[in-house]
Amino acid sequence: MRPEPAAVLSLLSAAAVRERAHRLLARGLDGGLDHFRVDPGKLDDAADLTIAITRAAYPALDVPFHSRWRHFVAGGEDRWDRIQRAHDWRDASDRARAEFDLAIVSVLLDAGAGPDWSYLDPTSGARVGRSEGLALASLDMFTAGAFSSEPRRPLRADAAALQQMSSESLCRHFQVDAGNPLLGVEGRVALLRRLGATVAAAPGIFAGTDTPRPGGLLDRLTASAGNRSIAAPAVLSEVLRHLGPVWPSRLELAGVPLGDCWRHPALTTDDATSGLMPLHKLSQWLTYSLLEPLQTAGLAVTDVDGLTGLAEYRNGGLLIDTGVLAFRDPADARRAHEVGSTLVVEWRALTVALLDRIADIVRQRLSMNAEALPLAKVLQGGTWAAGRHIARRLRPDGSPPLAVVSDGTVF
Repeated sequence: MRPEPAAVLSLLSAAAVRERAHRLLARGLDGGLDHFRVDPGKLDDAADLTIAITRAAYPALDVPFHSRWRHFVAGGEDRWDRIQRAHDWRDASDRARAEFDLAIVSVLLDAGAGPDWSYLDPTSGARVGRSEGLALASLDMFTAGAFSSEPRRPLRADAAALQQMSSESLCRHFQVDAGNPLLGVEGRVALLRRLGATVAAAPGIFAGTDTPRPGGLLDRLTASAGNRSIAAPAVLSEVLRHLGPVWPSRLELAGVPLGDCWRHPALTTDDATSGLMPLHKLSQWLTYSLLEPLQTAGLAVTDVDGLTGLAEYRNGGLLIDTGVLAFRDPADARRAHEVGSTLVVEWRALTVALLDRIADIVRQRLSMNAEALPLAKVLQGGTWAAGRHIARRLRPDGSPPLAVVSDGTVF
């Protein structure tokens, strides 16, 4: 039977991520999952740590959205803000297109760097690792014009330059060598090339006011925004539909690439989407990172809580390290697992659902509602930082409690 288009497209949504994640959580609470036990009594511990970390970082609880823009702040300085203030933008949309370009390429380069890579920040002289290091490296690479085919317009990315991206260029800008290895270099370069090809192939989406560039998506979103307002889940849907071909072809239905979507046998339905668990981690991380540029362009962003928590190793690690999740087979903690394994899919889905529960507890204890403290702020405050904190406390190298074999395109 041919898959129904509506059923297939339903997987390209935050609603599908949340609904299916909570289905797996319900099964886990009943003891029906193969790889993890769920102890809801430990959620208080995870929430308490999240609150403590949030208060330490944001004493006034003025938490910003979780997004790539936070990683461009280093040494107390907002690096992008300094750069954009010195630039002569034609208008607010011109700046926002550049911010779309930067956010998209930076997020595509944001998969786990591994414990042995770091970036020597030329501004501060400090060595910075992991996601913050990747952010600074990608920002410096962007500022140098490495993603632009027009030397006089360095602060942009375009299809022509992206399609010509080389491993040598990425390694040079990211300071990669034998003594400073970065995981998944080829996977990252392949993503950038596919981004260029995807953008070039859809000028109706990406070339509304310029040559094809990722930032052209801004014009598409602006045109679809009624009353200068757009819902965050609608942004995600556009990201998934128009940037979906960028991701490696893992699963497809009716010719539609499903991106960060995997199989789990417990998720049965009566249509062609049976057994599929969408997660869309990097696409949602990207969507969170596009909200502020949309606001720069003068759009109001609504329903931010319509997006979900991010199914990645810091949020998921927090749940294992605080005992909310426990391996049924303790030996699984000592093995490396493929990203498509049922165990990893189960862990990531449970992470999404349990982040909703942690957010509820955090808001209750801080006497704040979802409008004042949306999930995007709980993540930033928050669960991601708490996951890193407890990992460093429990393991000298700060590694997550579950090892996942990464190709640079999922985490």
